[in-house]
Amino acid sequence: MRLPVRLARAALLAGLAIVCLAPSASAQNVKVGGLGYVQYRYQLSDTAANENAFSVTRAYINIVGDLGGGLVTRITPDLFTDPNGSIPLRIKYAYAAYTPGTSPLTFKMGVIHTPWLDWTQKVWDFRMQGTMAMERGGYLTSADLGFGIDGAWGSQLVNMQVGVYNGEGYKGGLGDGGKDLMGRVSVRLLSTDVTNATGGLRISAYGQFGRPTGGGTRNRLIGMLSYKAERFTLALEGSLTSDSATTSSTSPFSGRVVSGFGVYTIPNTKAGVVARVDFTDPDTDTVDDRQTRFIGGISYWLHPNLRLLANVDHVDYQGTPTPAQKALQTQGLFQVEFTF
Repeated sequence: MRLPVRLARAALLAGLAIVCLAPSASAQNVKVGGLGYVQYRYQLSDTAANENAFSVTRAYINIVGDLGGGLVTRITPDLFTDPNGSIPLRIKYAYAAYTPGTSPLTFKMGVIHTPWLDWTQKVWDFRMQGTMAMERGGYLTSADLGFGIDGAWGSQLVNMQVGVYNGEGYKGGLGDGGKDLMGRVSVRLLSTDVTNATGGLRISAYGQFGRPTGGGTRNRLIGMLSYKAERFTLALEGSLTSDSATTSSTSPFSGRVVSGFGVYTIPNTKAGVVARVDFTDPDTDTVDDRQTRFIGGISYWLHPNLRLLANVDHVDYQGTPTPAQKALQTQGLFQVEFTF
């Protein structure tokens, strides 16, 4: 039964690409591109199972229409490998964005980027390895249904994004009537040879205030100091979280996440070294629940559209890990990122 479903999905994506490349669509300046992450994973810590598997962790088809007059639209279907080994299809982004004239502000509505994860992923630049610390911990999602405003001033001296979202993420459904307010601002303190939005020495801050479906609290405060140049990247991010639900008889519990990462490009080569440490404490009042993740590896640009990454991903648990945690405690990963 799975084969026809997969063929149908492939046909759907092919149809979307054909429509976008048709003369009527191209007259409106519609562009089609893609981004894919595939990997081979070997579980180094589970000597009994020694599971090893190839998988597609992400595959995006980006369909972007620049319709003139400041109007841009985007639809991004997302393919990924679920825990059962199937490759389902879902929508990652689907929105319209409008920039009035020469305004520094862009208004978006639909399934749009949330303010923080898309920003930090561009600083780290190795989403192919896995999700950021706040997403791994289940605190943030990279896209959600809502309305947002992006802004930039002074050649990216100041960059900001603010929005109102359902709060459940693009994978979590519509939720109830509650909404989450999210906002980020980043200020460049020092310029470097990287002149894009995330380049230079920057200080960034993020706040989120909302409630989960059914009530309670869902609040996040994040700060990050980052330095991004052509030769290397360094960043330190600290987060405070507060979560509760109306079904719980206890007060909101507080967590904290600290993440530091670095990327060094070896001179006169296409290779680089990456390292990252994530410290996650889901409840600061509870003992034996802290986790520390260590990531280290070597990257190589085989082609301008093809990047390779070999790395080891290891997690230390303050308490005794469960069998499922133990199986994935240490992993060897060979990962590929490709674009078109």
